[in-house]
Amino acid sequence: MLAASIALNRFGLGAKPGDGGIGDPGHWLLAQMERFDMRPAAIAGAASGASVAAGLAKYYARQKAIGVEFGPRKPNLALSAAMVATGGAAEPGMSAPTAAMSAHPGSMSGEDPGEAARRESRKAAGKQSYDDYGGAVAARTISAITTDTPFVERLVHFWANHFAVSAEKLEVTGLAGPMEFEAIRAHVLGTFAGMLNAVERHPAMLLYLDQAVSIGPASVFGMRGGAKTRRRTGLNENLAREIMELHTLGVRSGYTQADVTEFARAMTGWTVAGIGRGPGAPAQDDTAPGAFLFFADVHEPGDRVIMGKTYPAGGEAQAQAVLADLAVHPATATHIATKLARHFAGDTPPPAMVARLKAAFLTSGGDLPTVYRALIASPEAWVTQPVKFKSPWEWYVSTLRALGTTTVTPGAPVGLMNQLGQPVWKPGQPIGYDDIAAAWAGPDAILRRVEAAERFASRAGLIDARALAPTLFPASVSSLTTQGLARAESPAQALALLLVAPESMRR
Repeated sequence: MLAASIALNRFGLGAKPGDGGIGDPGHWLLAQMERFDMRPAAIAGAASGASVAAGLAKYYARQKAIGVEFGPRKPNLALSAAMVATGGAAEPGMSAPTAAMSAHPGSMSGEDPGEAARRESRKAAGKQSYDDYGGAVAARTISAITTDTPFVERLVHFWANHFAVSAEKLEVTGLAGPMEFEAIRAHVLGTFAGMLNAVERHPAMLLYLDQAVSIGPASVFGMRGGAKTRRRTGLNENLAREIMELHTLGVRSGYTQADVTEFARAMTGWTVAGIGRGPGAPAQDDTAPGAFLFFADVHEPGDRVIMGKTYPAGGEAQAQAVLADLAVHPATATHIATKLARHFAGDTPPPAMVARLKAAFLTSGGDLPTVYRALIASPEAWVTQPVKFKSPWEWYVSTLRALGTTTVTPGAPVGLMNQLGQPVWKPGQPIGYDDIAAAWAGPDAILRRVEAAERFASRAGLIDARALAPTLFPASVSSLTTQGLARAESPAQALALLLVAPESMRR
C-alpha cells in the first residue's frame, strides 16, 4: 500500500469514485479536522435523544395509567386452567403454555384486559423504538458513505465502540444512535474529558448500565423505608466499574474493588429525568424527559476516598470531580493510546507508538486533536503492508463508498449488518466489539461478505472494476487482483471479485 491508499483506507473509510488525487496524504488527513461537520443533514434529520426519551416517557405514563385503570397484573386464568388440563405436557420443542393454547385454542380469550392493554402498549413502544433505531442506523450509514472527512468519521465510530452501549435493551434501543450523534460527534475534536463527561451523563449510558436504579444505602430515600426497602434497593456499581475498567483507566491499572464501590457511592443520584425507573422516579422532574438529573434524595452522603484521594461530600460535584481526575490519569492515557495504536497500526500495538500517543495525551491534558496529530505523524501507522482486517462495518461502508452509493433504503443497513455479524450498537457487552482480525476473519464470516458482494455487484449496473480498482487503491492493486479482474466472465463478476479482493478486506 502506498501512502495515498493508506490514507484513504487505513485512516479513512475507503475511496469513492471521482475522489481524484488527495495530494499530500498527511495534510489531507489533518485538513479534515478543520472542516468536519458535526451535524450533517442525515444525522440532523434523525430522532434526537430528547424526542426518543419523550416517547419512552409516554410509554411509562401509559403503563402507569393502565395500572390505575385495571389494577395490578393478574394471571391468565383461562390459560392456567388449560395448562392444568394438559398437565403441562408439551411436544418436543413446544413450551407448556404453547401446548396449552394448542389444546385449548380459546384459552387466550380469558386474558386479563389490563394485561392485554399492557401488551399492546409494549408492542407500540417497541415498534417506535425499532423505527428510531433503524432511522439512526441509516443516518449513520449515509453520513459515513457521503462524508468528505472520512478520517474524523472513522474516529467517531472508534469512540462509539469505546463507549459502547447495547441497543438490545428496550430503554436503549432508540437512544444508542443519539448518544453517538450528541455525545461523541460533538466532542470528537474536543477533549477526552469533555467527551467522557457527555457520554456518562447521556441517558443511553445511564440506562444501559443501570445507574438510574442505584440508591445510596444511607441516602434520604434509602433510609426512609427501613430494612425492607434497603433489601429491595441498593447500590449499583455497573457504571462506576465500566468507567474505570473500560472507559478510562483500563484493567489491572491500580484501582481496587473498594475504589469501584466508593465511586459508585459518589455517583448515586445521577439519573435521567422522566425516564429514570429507579425508586423515587415519580418525584423526579419530568418536564424534560431524557435530560441529565441529579436526584439528591438517593445520593450517598459523606466523603469518598478513591485511589488514595479524598473527595469531599458535594452532591453531584463529587462524582464530577472523580471523572475529571480519571480523564487525565496516566493509566487512562496508556489505555487510550493502546486502543488507538491497535486500531491504526495493527492488532499488536507498537510500543513506541503507544508511548508517543500517551505523551501527546498527557502533555495536552487529553486534547484529542493533539493526539490525532501524533497518530498521523507515527511511522508505524504508515507501514506499506496491510495491518488490519476490516470489521463487517468497515467493509460495508467502504463497499458502499466504492460503489458511489449516496443513500440507503431504511432498514437495509440493519438487515445487512445483522447478516454480517456486527449489528450496529449491539455488541452485547460494555466492552464493545473486538478490534482484532480473529474476531472477523472466520470462513463463515468471509462467505457472508462474498454473498453480499455478489448482491451488490448484481444491482450496481455497469461498473468497470478494472478501471475502478486504481481509484480505490492508488498504485496499490496487486498483480493477482489485476489478473483476477481481467479474467472475470462479466462486469458484475469482476466487480464482486474486487469487493472481496484482499485490498478490499484489509487496510
